[in-house]
Amino acid sequence: MTETLKPETTEQVVEAIAWASGEETPVEIVGTGTKRRFGRPMGDGNRTIGHAVDLSGLSGITLYEPEELILSAWAGTPMAEIEAAVAEKGQMLAFEPPAFAGLYGETGGTLGGLIGCNLAGPRRVKIGAARDHILGIEAVTGRGELVKSGGRVVKNVTGYDLSKLLTGSFGTLAALTQVTIKVLPAPETVETVLVSGLGGADAVRAMTAALNSSHEVSGAAYVPPGLAQSVSGAQGDAVAVRVEGFSPSVDARSTALQELLSGFGSVATLDADASGALWRDVRDAAPFVGSDAPLWRVSVTPTAAAGISDAIANGIGGSSLIDWGGGLLWFEAEDAAAVRAVIAEHGGGHATLVRAPEETRRTTPVFQPQPAPLAALSARVKESFDPRHILNPGRMYEGV
Repeated sequence: MTETLKPETTEQVVEAIAWASGEETPVEIVGTGTKRRFGRPMGDGNRTIGHAVDLSGLSGITLYEPEELILSAWAGTPMAEIEAAVAEKGQMLAFEPPAFAGLYGETGGTLGGLIGCNLAGPRRVKIGAARDHILGIEAVTGRGELVKSGGRVVKNVTGYDLSKLLTGSFGTLAALTQVTIKVLPAPETVETVLVSGLGGADAVRAMTAALNSSHEVSGAAYVPPGLAQSVSGAQGDAVAVRVEGFSPSVDARSTALQELLSGFGSVATLDADASGALWRDVRDAAPFVGSDAPLWRVSVTPTAAAGISDAIANGIGGSSLIDWGGGLLWFEAEDAAAVRAVIAEHGGGHATLVRAPEETRRTTPVFQPQPAPLAALSARVKESFDPRHILNPGRMYEGV
């Protein structure tokens, strides 16, 4: 039975991890546990996880200066609390953090979990990933050492690469305790241009045309017929292209996009409320909520998206939800080897098994297998931060 340590201060996190390091006792770093099934089951050789360091006690916004567009919070702070605070001031987390908890039948999620997984939504095509919005980070390494990187303002970039390194490390290098992120003003209004009746290849061409235009598109996704019933406003099937900002600008850009995209298919628009519902569903992979089938999240070059999507649909899986203008595919498929073979045939990419039974995640590479030089570098980084392999051992790769 796992014993849980629940620190309420940074000093107590340092003590807990220093103790675990001294005893060479593997520990699970956890917040609210909504992403426990995202990644490999933890364990390192014959060592099992006997303790959890629960960071949910480190909760609350410690600094919010709307005029300076910065916010600091403890890692265990619920994302709902942060998003409500910035929304009250007419601001947002621009990287559009997705809520993947629903994929696992959970609710909630914390800032630390979000940053630990480096999650970002549809606006990534314009604004970047979570790691691109971190100004500062505080964490405790597997050595039991407190490290800090960055600062409160954009100009202070001291140690910024360390922040990027820890973002997306799934708690295998350090336990995050505090994070400082930049926020941005929320758009005054939003409109979505829909183009229906397209297949995968034409859909990618339409999204590419929109993203390459001068109309400042902030989201481009394709919902195929097989998934449209689970995405608000998709109307059977649709390419969805989003524009945001001040009302006159949005009106002008939407009109221009409708003209640009009318050559691809039938064009319609969604207002701000309907747009919000559609992009939340795309962000959170709503068509796959409520299923237990193995779920893949695959990052590829947009030119390869249609070929991969067709190969998946015709051979080993079902319909693919395409986001990031063709750069991201979501689909369900049982055969991991076949999935990675298809991706390799179409130029390569990064395939992540986001959801699967524990035994499947134990025997199948959850994250894209690394080339030998990169795997060696990852191992050296792990040794530097966590030489005794006590933090979430095996969560990303076996033995790391």
